[in-house]
Amino acid sequence: MRHRKKIAKLGRTTAHRDALLANQVCDLIQHRRVKTTLAKAKAMRPFAEKMLTLGKRASLAARRQVMSRLVQKRAVKKLFEELVPRAMDRNGGYTRIVRLGPRASDASPMAYIEWVDAPCNEEKEKSGPTE
Repeated sequence: MRHRKKIAKLGRTTAHRDALLANQVCDLIQHRRVKTTLAKAKAMRPFAEKMLTLGKRASLAARRQVMSRLVQKRAVKKLFEELVPRAMDRNGGYTRIVRLGPRASDASPMAYIEWVDAPCNEEKEKSGPTE
């Protein structure tokens, strides 16, 4: 039985799982959207929302706590300077998971995880016109 077992282990050791989730959250901060398996997206959501909630405190101690978990300085800077101001009026629910269907190679369920308040047209403007 799996009563009261909240954390999905993802077939990894604790250190490997923590590093994986931290790297994926850094990618989410940098790119605003990450395509991954559904299980990883569900495991990543509470971690990403916790980092944004810590960022909303806007104190040096909060920045150090986020830095200790995420490690990538550029991601921490972007979190505090760009993402936190957009989420100040929101009380949780910062991310959404969009299911995509099975992966072609092994039929793993795939999903996008993205910030709820991310601008829609920003990616198109940066990448330029499409053919």
